[in-house]
Amino acid sequence: MTMHQSIPPAASHDATKPRAARADFQTQDDKDMLRAARDLTKDLGEAKASIYWPDMLISTAIGYGGIAVAILADNLGVALAAGLIASLALYRSLMFIHELTHIHKNALPGFRLGWNLLVGIPMMAPSFMYEGVHVIHHKRTQYGTIEDPEYLPLALMKPWSLPLFVIVALLAPIAVIVRSAILVPLGLVIPPLRRMVWERASSLSINPDFRRKPATGDFAKQVRFQQLGASIWAIALLLSPLAIGWRPLLIALAIMSFATLLNQLRTLVAHLWENEGEPMTVTAQFLDSVNVPPPGIAAEIWAPVGLRYHALHHLMPSMPYHDLPEAHRRLARELGDGSTYDGANHPGLFNLVGRIARSTMLSR
Repeated sequence: MTMHQSIPPAASHDATKPRAARADFQTQDDKDMLRAARDLTKDLGEAKASIYWPDMLISTAIGYGGIAVAILADNLGVALAAGLIASLALYRSLMFIHELTHIHKNALPGFRLGWNLLVGIPMMAPSFMYEGVHVIHHKRTQYGTIEDPEYLPLALMKPWSLPLFVIVALLAPIAVIVRSAILVPLGLVIPPLRRMVWERASSLSINPDFRRKPATGDFAKQVRFQQLGASIWAIALLLSPLAIGWRPLLIALAIMSFATLLNQLRTLVAHLWENEGEPMTVTAQFLDSVNVPPPGIAAEIWAPVGLRYHALHHLMPSMPYHDLPEAHRRLARELGDGSTYDGANHPGLFNLVGRIARSTMLSR
């Protein structure tokens, strides 16, 4: 068995000592753990089209089918059940945007285009809203700093900030319609508005201080294509009540609001959010991130497409989601309980919410 550094077993669950448990890794890495992550997973890492395509297509079909049933159903119970299924299925489909930011552009021919046509554009969250942005979150010197678009020190903020952070996600479907149907077209004739929309409202980020840099090269072409599709679709949605009434649009918005609420709740527990803006080692970033491994199955619903292994993902960002469970099993078996690796494993959603909430109380 590989020798490794360790942290006290209780450190991953004791909300009173979270920052002290990681202090040793703020300036130096657990090199044994990083070496094990590299050596034990050499045969993994190939994105398999035979898994990606069926997973995305089936999830998307179930999602759109659920929306149709919810709109057409006369029975309230049937409509609610169909809406719930649609929300969960489309949430899973949407989470493939995370995979698109990490897999090599040639790894899955046609998948990026297919996902954008079937999911990204109809949901008004095309892949450009994450590509080129999410990778900053993984940069060694930018994670957890003011330059990180996906980091806020939530555990160090006021207690009321947590429910506000989650509930505001209910407005996301309306916000993306306004963005694509109104702000983007207006930006074509009002350059300052166009610049503001790109810098502040073109990325799926949570840091209000983040400003996106201009797109260049081939990526700029992708942005134009994807944004054109999203704008046409958003305008069509706004005009749809003139032809079919408000019921279909309102039901679809409610379904998507629940999906975005669930994603925001997942985001809330994806990290411990205890960094105060200083650069962190890879190990410290790992311990500030969260795995919710088996045996529980609930995490497969609220953290789909490999996101239940979010800490492991920060160790190996390019590892495809379908290989993360096996990578976790190997590392957990090799490094064992009480190891640094074990320090990022947590029992479940409610435990994590409670921990972060308690941290906000202690930080006042």
